Amino acid sequence: MTNSNATVLVVGGGFAGVGCATELAKHDVDVTLVDRLNVHQFQPLLYQVATAELAVVDVARPLRGIFHSLPSVTLRQDEIEAVDLDARSVTTKNGEVYSADYLVLAAGSRPNFFDTPGAEEHSFPLYSVMDANRLRTRLFEVFEDADRDAERIDQGALNIVIVGAGPTGVETAGAVADLVNEVMPKRYRDLDISRTRIYVIDHGSAVLAAFSEKSQAYAAKRLTDLGVTLRMHTGVEAVEADRVVLDDGSEILTRTVVWAGGIQAPLLLEGAGLPTGKGGRAEPEPDLTVADHPHVYAIGDIANHSADGEHLPQLGSVALQVGRWAARNIIADMAGQPREPFEYHDKGIMAMIGSGSAVAEVGRRHHELHGPVAFSAWLGVHAWLMSGVRQRVDAFVSWAWDFLGSNRDDALIDPDRPVIDWGDEDDEGAEPAASTT
Repeated sequence: MTNSNATVLVVGGGFAGVGCATELAKHDVDVTLVDRLNVHQFQPLLYQVATAELAVVDVARPLRGIFHSLPSVTLRQDEIEAVDLDARSVTTKNGEVYSADYLVLAAGSRPNFFDTPGAEEHSFPLYSVMDANRLRTRLFEVFEDADRDAERIDQGALNIVIVGAGPTGVETAGAVADLVNEVMPKRYRDLDISRTRIYVIDHGSAVLAAFSEKSQAYAAKRLTDLGVTLRMHTGVEAVEADRVVLDDGSEILTRTVVWAGGIQAPLLLEGAGLPTGKGGRAEPEPDLTVADHPHVYAIGDIANHSADGEHLPQLGSVALQVGRWAARNIIADMAGQPREPFEYHDKGIMAMIGSGSAVAEVGRRHHELHGPVAFSAWLGVHAWLMSGVRQRVDAFVSWAWDFLGSNRDDALIDPDRPVIDWGDEDDEGAEPAASTT
């Protein structure tokens, strides 16, 4: 326990921010945590909310619930607009100013649309529970519309396009395929579900680029077996309200474009004066502080963290580790002890590919697991990362209920959604809904 009266301001309630604040609270350090939503979101499972495998309450927990037994943590719900590194303070959109002896920037990330025309307006990213709810509504909405009027299929109602073949894109594609293959036929008995087409589009040569070639091959075969069409070496030129335009000149009619094409730093970093690198993210020092500001830390998805000379992926496990490490360095600094360079404990990488199947590379990625065994590992790791016992139990119950009975009790459509305007578009030249190319 530290005897210092120093205070800490943490910006962001994701894995990094919560990990840091929790570790500091164990030492009775006074912490103010500011978050736009005041909710801790389990981002790795948002695609399961979008496909109605899990409920919102399974992946989102109020920060006040997490810190209710830690009185040294004060919570504030506000959106940060500006950062002052020298003053170790932030200013909110409401004009409120928060400052402390130590400033920890853990504000996460936002989608990177790479200036693709129409992508931000017409696609569905998956970075918040609101995003997941929007996508879930759209997925069931297009099936409802096609069931009501089969001509909607020819207008792309049952074409689902996923941009990006990384873990988010692959996991989303597998979950959507399960939804289409196992759930929709039971709900829409008069609809020709076989006309559904799921596409994964990526510039790269293989899915799951960060994994081994063996894992990539397994994932590609598994997705193909589920009915997913892989369009590799292909980019997206534009996203329109009724189609995607590809860089080879072809088009796919669709009203559902999932954007899993990458992330970038949040807007609050702009003008903050931090050294930045890939994705506009901060480039912290080895001890996680910002250059020339030893009392300012940049952690989690807002920063590019490195190990053995290579940037680490933006994963929940990485964010949690840097959050706790930053807290320990702050505590050491308060006690007049040296800060330590961050050391990453590689727990491996994994991705789920539909019900009962996954790829995992664990133990510094020397051990590869595929199929049901990897899926079991995936379940264990994601349950461990969840912030509450209730969430873990609810998630396991939902997974078991879904995998055994292919049921989706959370398949709800938001009644206040914007209604799709099907209109009478000129569809000449676009790829028809029944195409397999």
